[in-house]
Amino acid sequence: MRASSGDATIERPATTSHGDEVVIGPLHQSEYPALYRMFESIVAALEGYPHAPPLDEPAFDATWKAVTVTVGVRLQTGGGPVLAGAYYLKPNFVGRAAHIANAGYAVDSAVRGRGIGRLLLEDSIWRAPRLGFDAIQFNLVFESNPARRLYEELGWREVGRVPDAVDGEDALVYWRRVG
Repeated sequence: MRASSGDATIERPATTSHGDEVVIGPLHQSEYPALYRMFESIVAALEGYPHAPPLDEPAFDATWKAVTVTVGVRLQTGGGPVLAGAYYLKPNFVGRAAHIANAGYAVDSAVRGRGIGRLLLEDSIWRAPRLGFDAIQFNLVFESNPARRLYEELGWREVGRVPDAVDGEDALVYWRRVG
């Protein structure tokens, strides 16, 4: 896999479906505490990740810091940019299959429904090939996850099912070519 190249590490302006001005780019070191709080609330609510609450720092670091790239979306407010969501990309497999990325997404509950998640997904589709990936796979998408409709709309397809993956709920495996 290639190391990150120039345009894979740039910040890009965007506008949400609700007209919010945002900037999407690699997470700044100073934003990790905000991401920790955001992810901690997602884990506590049992929303979309298999982590068991309470979230601890080693689990956070393994999910968000031990990756190829962590990208944040910053909502432009009167008081300056505020982290509204993030995603990570990392190899889903090792060796000859490292060209397939794994990704995880998080959107702050206060700004859900404003198009932040769509922007994160679209940016990951754009950024992944620039990091050497040619596909993105999600390993455990809970059957009840409302984001499934968006994944499918943006080209991911269900390629597998894990029965009783977590607490009796089935999880789906989604895959999409990006390069």
